[in-house]
Amino acid sequence: MIVYINGKLVPPEDAHFDPWDRGLTLGDGLFETIRVHAGVAQRVFAHLNRLAHGAGVLGIPLTMSEEDLVHAIAVTIRENGVEEGVARLTLTRGPAPRGIAPPEKPTPTLMIVAEQVLEQTTEPVHAIIATKTRRNEFSPLAGLKTLNYLDNIIARQEAIGARAHDALLLNSIGAVVEATTANLFVAIEGQILTPPIKDGALPGIMRADVIQATGAVEQTLAPHAFAQISEAFLTNSLGIAPLIQVDDQVIGDGKPGPVCTRLQQMV
Repeated sequence: MIVYINGKLVPPEDAHFDPWDRGLTLGDGLFETIRVHAGVAQRVFAHLNRLAHGAGVLGIPLTMSEEDLVHAIAVTIRENGVEEGVARLTLTRGPAPRGIAPPEKPTPTLMIVAEQVLEQTTEPVHAIIATKTRRNEFSPLAGLKTLNYLDNIIARQEAIGARAHDALLLNSIGAVVEATTANLFVAIEGQILTPPIKDGALPGIMRADVIQATGAVEQTLAPHAFAQISEAFLTNSLGIAPLIQVDDQVIGDGKPGPVCTRLQQMV
């Protein structure tokens, strides 16, 4: 593997992080996971727009232009010979002395890796509703892909303990928001619905494309709505997977639905 870090392409053993990098010590940073298809980063400008927004919210300066970032991602993919896989971009605020307050003049760390193996994201999913953690829809971090994914990890651990594939997170008022690494879509009476960003859902890159392709409407979803749902599916940048069961509630006929099947051909 060849790693891009702070403008250089190096082997993993030379991809050094400062021990005081705030990405390591405080989770002070962002990341983007980008699908690679036929050797090309997919939806790369949408990913970089989201990264720039998150960096603006956190006050982390982007020291590279969009053009240079696109080039760096492409070079990393090429140097690793990735045709079908994943590229991940990680941005931290960089090293700083101990303490919470950010440095006045941060020196960000930017790392890009690319792998050939693509995660399987199309198999049917049985999910539980997480009970050990909730999404805080009032936090500005709810809409960002930060390096702190501990709520998601806790929820996924709960799912594994229940012998499920994934967990759905509720927000502070008990509305269903999203899965641990994916946005949620459901079909009720022929209308495609998805939890709104204001409820704490991440503004997913694939989510935006699916809303455009299906005319999906943002609507707050209560857990009991799954009894009315004829079809459900999960989306992230790597693909679309049918959601066929939530806790003990089977969705529809327990098989992938027609909308999900059609959309899977889109990605």
